[in-house]
Amino acid sequence: MHAYRTHTCADLTAANVGDTVRLSGWVHRVRDHGGILFIDLRDHYGITQVLCDPDSAAFGDVEKVRSEWCIRIDGEVKARDAALVNPKLPTGEIEVFVRGIEVLGAADELPLIVFGDQEYPEETRLRYRYLDLRREVMQRNMTLRSDVVASMRRRMWDQGFREYQTPIITASSPEGARDFLVPSRLHPGKFYALPQAPQQFKQLIMVSGFDKYFQIAPCFRDEDPRADRSPTDFYQLDLEMSFVTQQDVFDTIQPVIGGVFEEFGKGRKVDQTWEQISYKDAALWYGTDKPDLRNPIKMQVVSEHFAGSGFAIFAKLLEQDGTQIRAIPAPGGGSRKFCDRMNAFAQKEGLPGMGYIFWRDQGQGIEAAGPLAKNIGPERTEAIRQQLGLDVGDAAFFLGGKPKQFEAVAGRARTAIGEELGLTDKDRFAFAWIVDFPIYEKDAESGKIDFEHNPFSMPQGGMEALLGDPLDVLGFQYDLACNGYELVSGAIRNHRPEIMFKAFEIAGYGEEEVRKRFGGMVNAFRFGAPPHGGCAAGIDRIVMLLADEANIREVIMFPMNQRAEDVMMGAPSEPTPEQLMELRLRSLPQE
Repeated sequence: MHAYRTHTCADLTAANVGDTVRLSGWVHRVRDHGGILFIDLRDHYGITQVLCDPDSAAFGDVEKVRSEWCIRIDGEVKARDAALVNPKLPTGEIEVFVRGIEVLGAADELPLIVFGDQEYPEETRLRYRYLDLRREVMQRNMTLRSDVVASMRRRMWDQGFREYQTPIITASSPEGARDFLVPSRLHPGKFYALPQAPQQFKQLIMVSGFDKYFQIAPCFRDEDPRADRSPTDFYQLDLEMSFVTQQDVFDTIQPVIGGVFEEFGKGRKVDQTWEQISYKDAALWYGTDKPDLRNPIKMQVVSEHFAGSGFAIFAKLLEQDGTQIRAIPAPGGGSRKFCDRMNAFAQKEGLPGMGYIFWRDQGQGIEAAGPLAKNIGPERTEAIRQQLGLDVGDAAFFLGGKPKQFEAVAGRARTAIGEELGLTDKDRFAFAWIVDFPIYEKDAESGKIDFEHNPFSMPQGGMEALLGDPLDVLGFQYDLACNGYELVSGAIRNHRPEIMFKAFEIAGYGEEEVRKRFGGMVNAFRFGAPPHGGCAAGIDRIVMLLADEANIREVIMFPMNQRAEDVMMGAPSEPTPEQLMELRLRSLPQE
């Protein structure tokens, strides 16, 4: 017989009745039923009920075990009485009568109970992550993550991609976040960096003639934590292709991402048509470049109906350059009570409130109500209603100013309205490509032109586009949004050195500085670089959506806390004086 087990705790069925078996696992819970001890024995695969009575020679030892002790039992498989069969368990038809027991690892008093759904502070869960991971939901999440990664790999291989590994220790490169620096012992005073992404290396792989690359790549960024972002490291499905257009990249990644959501989405609907929405339209309609299309609400510009109107606040606002009034339709929100709730929402967001109109039937046809309706009159309110396609029982909310100053709040208001009115389809994964990102932006105070988005994207129109107004230049850059999250980001790359130098020159970076910062890639582009492009999909975020979790730490095996600390392992930690001496470094006390 095997030293530890003949079966897992999910294997035994009625077909094993009468067999002598050996099981190993953890004591999930112990129950004493009138002198007969029942133990739910758990391993990674499932649970088997074992029991022992005073007739067994092992009874005295079984009495001593407690929750989360790791034990091995020998026993005989018996059929449960028909009334006691548990249909929820694969092993629910049987139980194992214990003849012998060995304690493989006793457990101290637990700081965190594995059995049940009791909530614990995040710090406790992360400090004792090995116990937290024993819980059923965490076992399920981590198994899901592994299965998703395996599925991605299969789907990439099926499309003719091969996986190549890129360096973990490299040179510092501005990718939009802070680097983690690594001091060099052999080169005192110099530092390596952990890669924020394999961006430059995967482009160099294309220059090397490999045509198709992918990698399940670790990325390291010193970022502020959010619920959907790790503050230190994350994993992405990274891919790059030569001789491709933007649409080729879309056609390649859609069956991979869509297939994963169909495979692991628990039967929820997965959109088959992925709309392409310009960055400009996404900001207008949804107030964000990662819209949740499960919510059907689209915002619209209604400035013309308030210009010169009796509502002085909006009328005067529109006299300023670059201002707009936007409406958020609220089908079914036509009550003063709902409008007041949304006003309270706006105040929590730091606004004085949101203007609103709602429409009702007072027996003489549709009537517009609310403070705005009284100020602008029936003709303008009717024109707004017609434009927004609203009817009796509906409402609309209004925000005004320079779009960049209120778009984000408007987007959150749209989300809240969709949630409150039950308009958002929860049983669906809705995808959209966001395209046509502007490459440049102008600083409102200094007037300086700088990059708004990825500086390595090929400008639409090539060199000719860069000779006009920089603020009109769009890039072949794209993001994939799903249910309000950015899942994929990518671009067709700028592989022409002369176009790259011009793009950086517009943002104030001379050729010498570009060569200094990106010398490896710029030099490579001098030797026959192919047109190429690709993208990267955030694995942690994808698994978070599939697992129905709101926090990314629920799908990462050993995450950092919100202060970027590993409270279990004690990181970050202070180096020893010997380590600092060896690296020729000195640590300054914090001010």
